[in-house]
Amino acid sequence: MWCFSTTVFALLCLCCSWNSAACFDVAIVGGKKVKPHSRPWMVSIQVNDYHTCGGTLIKNQWVLTAAHCKKFFKGSLKYVTAVLGAHALSEKEGKGAHRVGIEGCHILPTYSEKSKTGDIMLLKLQQKIKDKTVKVQNLPKSGKDIPPGTACKIAGWGVTTSQSKTASDQLQEAEVYVVDRELCNCFYNNNPYIHEKLLCARNTVTGADTCMGDSGGPLLCKKDLVAVVMGGGSPCGNPKKPGIYSRLTGETLTWISSVIKKGFNKTTQGGGEAWEPSCP
Repeated sequence: MWCFSTTVFALLCLCCSWNSAACFDVAIVGGKKVKPHSRPWMVSIQVNDYHTCGGTLIKNQWVLTAAHCKKFFKGSLKYVTAVLGAHALSEKEGKGAHRVGIEGCHILPTYSEKSKTGDIMLLKLQQKIKDKTVKVQNLPKSGKDIPPGTACKIAGWGVTTSQSKTASDQLQEAEVYVVDRELCNCFYNNNPYIHEKLLCARNTVTGADTCMGDSGGPLLCKKDLVAVVMGGGSPCGNPKKPGIYSRLTGETLTWISSVIKKGFNKTTQGGGEAWEPSCP
């Protein structure tokens, strides 16, 4: 649907920035530190022990994140690890945090880097997590759409200002609100096109937004995990370039369930692309 389809949206479009170049290498801007260990399902995905993306533990051996995070792996999972149970990334293993290797990865079959569709990836950990301080975030039972205006939460270790290049040591959280897709398409001049499998969210009061290092993290609405951080406009925190999220549709939830049910090993590829032990 074009942003000039109504007079109201046409007027709003006049206020948009027509520089539609977007930053899809996405910390929480305009957020605040969370209570330590109050988000026990949050995962820091790291390469050579440096935080690169966020993730959510959805089963005791499975992490949900963004497919575009694979570009940081440089073709191999050898140096990729998941840190679970941490509040501050400086916490050492054995003091609340656990570092676990990655056995393999699955990417949603419909993923398109060009159109920003299906930006979803599953990582299987090398071992099951049994520590009581680490908990699973359950997936929603249905992939119903989220209405505009819905209050949601974002969380991550990404940079806290658009000028920063260093990940936040402590986990941050902020509140954002779902934006009407037609308005979001106006802001982005349909590049990328925000279709029904994507969500936009922003906070016009605080400027809260995801930023570099938050990719793959969760968007939670009414405590349900409904989407994964995909990216957004530059600079971060610009209400006219809302954050963009890959929605967990019914189709996506079915695929996730199928992959987890079939498991993952060197000979099994339960739908979508799978690599062992690399993820090019």
